Amino acid sequence: MKKRDLLTLKQLPVEDIISILDDADAFKNGKTYDALAGKFVANLFFEPSTRTQYSFNVAEEKLGMRVISFNPEASSLKKAESFYDTVKVFDAFNMDAVVIRHPENEYYNQLLGHINSAVINGGDGTGNHPTQSLLDLLTIRQEFGYFNGLKVAIVGDVVHSRVAHTNFEVMKRLGVNVCTSGPEEFIEEGMNFIPFEEALTTADVLMLLRVQHERHGEHGMQITKEEYHEKYGLSDENAKRMKPNTIIMHPAPFNRGVEISSNMVESAQSRIFKQMENGVYTRMAVLKWALGGE
Repeated sequence: MKKRDLLTLKQLPVEDIISILDDADAFKNGKTYDALAGKFVANLFFEPSTRTQYSFNVAEEKLGMRVISFNPEASSLKKAESFYDTVKVFDAFNMDAVVIRHPENEYYNQLLGHINSAVINGGDGTGNHPTQSLLDLLTIRQEFGYFNGLKVAIVGDVVHSRVAHTNFEVMKRLGVNVCTSGPEEFIEEGMNFIPFEEALTTADVLMLLRVQHERHGEHGMQITKEEYHEKYGLSDENAKRMKPNTIIMHPAPFNRGVEISSNMVESAQSRIFKQMENGVYTRMAVLKWALGGE
């Protein structure tokens, strides 16, 4: 059976992206797929995760796969075993696929050509998060039916966000008018930065990001959480200035009262929990693409 790695969305032509989204929609509508039943997959998460790790787990179970979940705190990493050798262990167990999240950007480069398992990137550092972007695209397409010409504003800690980096690249290829916004300390060159007020009042999709304090090192955010919420967050007051058909998205975890108010998390315009639901179907489609031999 042919195996394919999914490392970044840059590697995928638009036709493959649309095909994965079509499969995800089909899975959501009840499609079954038995070709992966009994195949082995190891979920190797070297960073904490809730949505990505466990939606992969649910997706794999729905496809009838045999799932191995890795616990780094109870592994030989504690005995100084390297990341590379840890992955080689699971490859030696003849996994059909490994789903990996790791804090190092492009961690996968050291694995290519050295393991037989298909590698599915569950997030690398601040670089790429291909399956999150795919589920975001699915959610947007379900809402609007198209991509070309939509305005998507990605607001917040853009510099440290693999979601922002992946979405910005793929959305541009799909004809989306994609921009970024937030505090000036998070401006990244080449990512079409606009003032928050413009993002808030003109976007069709307002995609909020968590401030990733754990990646800031010694130089953290210079304003308080309360100030951030007032100036750059989707507060109840700020939300009144959105267009009525704007949808709210967030890759989560979200900080209520910082980048988004509690009321707006589950408001009528929010699609945050729909994104989470779509994560299962999208990851089923990715596994089919990676291992289905089609």
